[in-house]
Amino acid sequence: MDKVGIIGAGSLGTALAQTVANNVDTVYLHLRREELAKTINSTGYNSEYYPNTKLKNNIIATTDMNDLIDCKIIFLSIPSSAFRSTLENLKEVISEDTILVTTAKGIEYPSLKSMGRLIEEYFDENFVALSGPNFASEIVLNLATVSNIASRSSENAIKVKKVLSTPEFKVKIIDDVVGLEICGVIKNINAIANGICEGMNINENARYAVLTKGFEDTGRIIEAFGGKISTASEYCGFGDLVLTSTSSESRNHTLGMLYGQRIIVDEKASGIVFEGKNSIMAIKDICNNTNTNSVVVNFVYDVIVKQIPPKIAFKDLWNNIEE
Repeated sequence: MDKVGIIGAGSLGTALAQTVANNVDTVYLHLRREELAKTINSTGYNSEYYPNTKLKNNIIATTDMNDLIDCKIIFLSIPSSAFRSTLENLKEVISEDTILVTTAKGIEYPSLKSMGRLIEEYFDENFVALSGPNFASEIVLNLATVSNIASRSSENAIKVKKVLSTPEFKVKIIDDVVGLEICGVIKNINAIANGICEGMNINENARYAVLTKGFEDTGRIIEAFGGKISTASEYCGFGDLVLTSTSSESRNHTLGMLYGQRIIVDEKASGIVFEGKNSIMAIKDICNNTNTNSVVVNFVYDVIVKQIPPKIAFKDLWNNIEE
């Protein structure tokens, strides 16, 4: 394949560019800021995210979406909050047969639409979704990684697998687009839950009971949203849930720890994007709409949204964890 585009030069977009560059002639890395694009093109380094990692020579940074016209595959590595506006701009540029790949792990609120369903509004249902237990900081260093992809078009899934796969980066195709996308949202809630417990210094027996309950709830919520329970056991499910719930590298785990310590975060002032907060409200609404009760979702909603003191919220969680 000649050209692949990646929209979003953050940590994941840049890491994917580094991986895809092994398999194609040119990777266009689209970003908004002209100054950073010039830095990447002149030095070969994304100074904001990976100042010590040299990017491959066939990665070209651009701020012009018209450079993506000839790309056969375009990865959307942007926050869910920027998804709809990006699709609107992209609609004017790319052809009908361009394969779009979403890596965003979020739900539009209050519409409760996954990123894939937003793509369907502007294009068609043959997009590809990518999710797994993947830290971008490891992908960019070419460390061993596995991810799932899913699409209603098996042909598109195979094409995306081909441009992503390297001896180190393994890709497994599954047939549940809905389940894969929802796993990416629910794991953030579980990460926050376990972060809260750690921030409160809850004992480990209880913490891992909460993690287990969160995994059990994941399958039921996936099914309620129209996916398959079995997807919860995939890399994008169990693997990502455990990774983000237990690692200090996880932003949502860190968010939970801060709330567990009664440190209230001003997310806008900090400049850090915690997509978990919108995810909580969206998943809570989905649970309410489908009569699906999740004590872990309720716990996180109580602490983050209702700002109930963590010890009081945990007592309610523990009283209801096994009725």
